[in-house]
Amino acid sequence: MTRKKTYFLNMGPAHPAMHGVIRLILELEGELIVKCEAEIGYLHRAFEKHAETETWNNAIPYTDRLNYVSPLINNSGFCGAVERIAGVTIPERAQYLRVIASELSRVADHLTCIGANAMELGAFTVFLYLMEGREYLYQLIDELCGARVTTDYTRIGGVKGDLPEGFAQRCLGASSKIRRLVADSEALLTKNRLFLDRVEGVGIISQADALAYGITGPFLRSTGVAYDVRRAHPYLVYDRLDFEVPVGSRGDNLDRYLCRLAEIGQSLRIVEQCLRRMPEGPVALSPWEMKDAFAFQDMGKAGSTALLPRCLARTCRTLEGSGRDRAAGVMTADPALAMPPKEQTYGNIEGLMNQFETVMWSWGVRVPAGEVYHAVEGGNGELGFHVVSDGSDRAYRVRCRPPCLFIMAALPKLLEGAYVADVVATFGSVNMIAGELDR
Repeated sequence: MTRKKTYFLNMGPAHPAMHGVIRLILELEGELIVKCEAEIGYLHRAFEKHAETETWNNAIPYTDRLNYVSPLINNSGFCGAVERIAGVTIPERAQYLRVIASELSRVADHLTCIGANAMELGAFTVFLYLMEGREYLYQLIDELCGARVTTDYTRIGGVKGDLPEGFAQRCLGASSKIRRLVADSEALLTKNRLFLDRVEGVGIISQADALAYGITGPFLRSTGVAYDVRRAHPYLVYDRLDFEVPVGSRGDNLDRYLCRLAEIGQSLRIVEQCLRRMPEGPVALSPWEMKDAFAFQDMGKAGSTALLPRCLARTCRTLEGSGRDRAAGVMTADPALAMPPKEQTYGNIEGLMNQFETVMWSWGVRVPAGEVYHAVEGGNGELGFHVVSDGSDRAYRVRCRPPCLFIMAALPKLLEGAYVADVVATFGSVNMIAGELDR
């Protein structure tokens, strides 16, 4: 029997649905995909090598650029690996703060994935609803970190700063608004025949294949495997929190959508629990005892140091919550790891020297020799960091396990036998983040 004539089509990197960062080489028989080859590497940034050339804390900003849709999870994962080598246990309040930051970031990730996929399938209203929800989260993250996307919130030994004043109330208010927007989006999509025709029974992967490829996260859970790093290998305070791990059964695009939708509710539930259970931190001084950083410096230069212990430093948003009134709750007390409170940096020479020594090359934070693999549950699955220390002020080797890579390895298997129109729906359900994939 003569085989029908086939032809090749490059889908990407210029195709809008490929976002400029992946190329699919499709062998087509009409619109049927006979064979598919996925070419990655369009956004390679050498994350591991950058992390090996910078000091421990200076490598943290590079983690923001891995999964830049949920960067707070990356921050927490890298710092957790370094802390395990160093044998450091961060304060309990700081653990809760990392969980809150990570779960807000996870919700933003899932909202982006569902909204962008819906838009590419024609449901533009859903995209607008979910981007409104993400904007509420970005405003909260901006308050917490001083930045919306490149957050750089964690530090070796804790977090950058405590919650801003009134953050809990604003967070709970945003949570209720996001739940309403998600419910509206679900009403538009979940029983919509046009949407179901595009995702139901499309992009199916079996449970056995998903496990064989090393796939984790919502992609694996859509096949019925309830593997979640937060449950299987608890870290921070996840073992104290009550939440469910949503699973599917068919492993198709619809199940992946439903899993992410359910996980949004579970993440908001975790945040609300943390805000209720988090231990109180030190009480701030009265507002009239706060002074600007330049006032601290001027008083120190003039020798008026007797009044400084009674004052708090008023800082910019990126340093908010890092003063001595909050330091005990958010950062380890080990002076070899933690930068001093801003009042000490601005008010006395010892504090200023400690600050410089902590951040200087070949001088600052030193981690004992050793190696560890530490994993967290990222937006797309198990995000792991294998870190090797030789006892110096920076990593000897860093290796990242990006959850996207294993899903992308399986993408040709998902697309072969499908149609060209199915590529957009299936690739959107992968939620490929090139910064994480190509590192």
